[in-house]
Amino acid sequence: MIMKNSIVILILFTLQFSYAQEITSVSGFVSGEGRKIQAANVHLLGTKQKTVTDSLGYYSLENVAVGNYTIQISQMGFQSLKKKIQVIKDAVQSYNFELTDNDNQLNEVVVSGTLKPVKRLESAVPVEVYSSVFFKKNPTPSIYDALQNINGVRPQLNCGVCNTGDIHINGLEGPYTLVLIDGMPIVSSLSTVYGLSGIPNSLVERIEIVKGPASSLYGSEAVGGLINIITKNPTNAPVFSADYFTTTYFESNLDLGMKFNAGKKATSILGVSYFNYDQIIDKDKDNFTDVTLSERISVFNKWSFQRNNNRLFTIAARGMYEDRWGGDVRWEKKYRGGDEIYGESIYTKRGELIGSYQLPFEEKLMLSFSGNIHYQDSRYGTTSYIANQKIGFLQLTWDRKIGQNDLLAGIANRYTYYDDNTAGTKDAESTWLPGIFIQDEITFSPKSQVLLGARYDYNSIHGSIFTPRFAYRFKANENSIFRLNAGTGFRVVNLFTEDHAALTGSRDVVIANNLKPEKSVNVNLNYIQKINFGNGTFIGIETTAFYTRFSNKIISDYETDPNKIIYDNIDGYALSQGISTNVDLNFPSGLKFILGATFLDNKNVQDGISERPFLTENFTATWSVSYKVKPLKLLIDYTGNVYSPMKLPLLGETDPRSPESPWYSIQNIQFTYSGWKDFEIYGGIKNLLNFTPMQNNPFLISGADDPFDKNPDGLPFDTTYVYGQNQTIRGFFGLRYTFR
Repeated sequence: MIMKNSIVILILFTLQFSYAQEITSVSGFVSGEGRKIQAANVHLLGTKQKTVTDSLGYYSLENVAVGNYTIQISQMGFQSLKKKIQVIKDAVQSYNFELTDNDNQLNEVVVSGTLKPVKRLESAVPVEVYSSVFFKKNPTPSIYDALQNINGVRPQLNCGVCNTGDIHINGLEGPYTLVLIDGMPIVSSLSTVYGLSGIPNSLVERIEIVKGPASSLYGSEAVGGLINIITKNPTNAPVFSADYFTTTYFESNLDLGMKFNAGKKATSILGVSYFNYDQIIDKDKDNFTDVTLSERISVFNKWSFQRNNNRLFTIAARGMYEDRWGGDVRWEKKYRGGDEIYGESIYTKRGELIGSYQLPFEEKLMLSFSGNIHYQDSRYGTTSYIANQKIGFLQLTWDRKIGQNDLLAGIANRYTYYDDNTAGTKDAESTWLPGIFIQDEITFSPKSQVLLGARYDYNSIHGSIFTPRFAYRFKANENSIFRLNAGTGFRVVNLFTEDHAALTGSRDVVIANNLKPEKSVNVNLNYIQKINFGNGTFIGIETTAFYTRFSNKIISDYETDPNKIIYDNIDGYALSQGISTNVDLNFPSGLKFILGATFLDNKNVQDGISERPFLTENFTATWSVSYKVKPLKLLIDYTGNVYSPMKLPLLGETDPRSPESPWYSIQNIQFTYSGWKDFEIYGGIKNLLNFTPMQNNPFLISGADDPFDKNPDGLPFDTTYVYGQNQTIRGFFGLRYTFR
């Protein structure tokens, strides 16, 4: 008996020893786009073995049995990677993985649609995502210029002399678009005109775009859609980066970035952006500058702190200064504000603070805050516009999942101080906008999900505002998704801060009545189809049909009296409706297409008469075609857009300019060589077709020979006849350096 027990014990010991010898670990690094990737998910499929990479991109899986596995690596902004690995007895198991940027595919993590991280395909609210790699295909000195190749989004110049602009989404004017930085409403009111041009591309991790009202989460100004600029995470940023490019117009843009640690628990990035353009160019021979001269510097600093239980704490600050002018080619600063030689000169100073702090409680409570100060000193000929704006924003959200309900609730308060020296602002105005909101995402099954939301705001001037929201998502299968969204929006108007046509030129500004807040009702239907082929080819198709009806929309009347701009709420309603399609097409050879097209039907309806708004196209298309010649380490990017005719503001029947813009297209090509370690050299041609608005027009600026209207018999001086950039074909060249 003793002998038998001894044999059993010996066998068990042998098996245990043998088993112990067949257990090992697997470790390595995960990288992507030349940098180590933090918080990437690492999973041995078919097992419970999973982990995430640390701040250095390192992962380790312990107690892995000998055998063959498939390992999966995934992280937002990158294509998921699956590879077969073999775990061998008595060997060091080290596997490093390189992820590829997903280039706007459909599996990113987004936050803008619901205020919480969720995979894009699992979000009930459609969100478009564009990574920093996308914007490198056509390098520009600012976010404003970079958006020109996004379907349904158009940077619109509003002044032919000072070259100010805003962002149109689905044909709606710029004030209907809310621009966020890291989820905070930083760019609004006064800064919509100049603030966008001061955000350097080097700070951007990705940009998320929601088309359609989002007021139930974000409040005022998110009537037509929102653009959320997500800045870089300090932990993932390179140690040092530099990007410089110039053009044959002698524009110069320099972006510098650096990362440093302050102790073991704090990481910071510092970004400096400098832009200079000082060439007086007048190719259309009207004695006025074709492009505004500008000198701009922007400094950005962001901190990330490590806390217990991985609680979030980030804080960032940005300062910007810009000096720009346009006008008579003879203008000098000594003529500023005088009536001898016409010039439009704008000095802008801006400071911003953004932060998020997760409170140290078991419940997930997030405190977010932002503040900005914007000071502007402008001269439009003899017209002085001196404005001062301060905005403070504070928001507390509670996030919890209970069964099939994913709840989000929050309270917010926004304070706005605004003062200027125009007749429309008799006294400095302070506005409070407290609000409360709640949202519930209900998952009935893996295929069916409903989102219900509502927000109540109280404007200290206009009173109560209620904005409900509804969304439904149906996942027919892994490759087909339908989404229905409906909601309302509202916007409180800041006229002079949003429409500088009211200040430039010689037209008189007339506000017919007390302007009421604008309201909208929106519904859209979204469909996504993914197609994966056996050879690795991928096609992603996303189509959205949208309908928005506005009440109290404020319209600018240029036609009743050529010498006036008359502002009033519409006596009727306005519509924005249409259909938009985006297509991503990736081939294993390295050839990639991102294609988009939008059909628009926008109109203002009064007394049964329907009119198309000014500067609104019926059709737009964008494209990006990329091909990597791997043996030569050469990347070729061909980008472009095309727009249908737009109605333009004329000065009556005697105005000889065309009442509509022509079909036009801006196309660019770029070559990037990455054969040197840590360096990239790029160059190419912008505006290949050499299009400018001057073509087929006798002039662009009316009354350019008499900008102070000393001779009232001719057309009045007016700069609002503008719809596109006025730079001709030009070359560019740049150099990037990145040290990890």
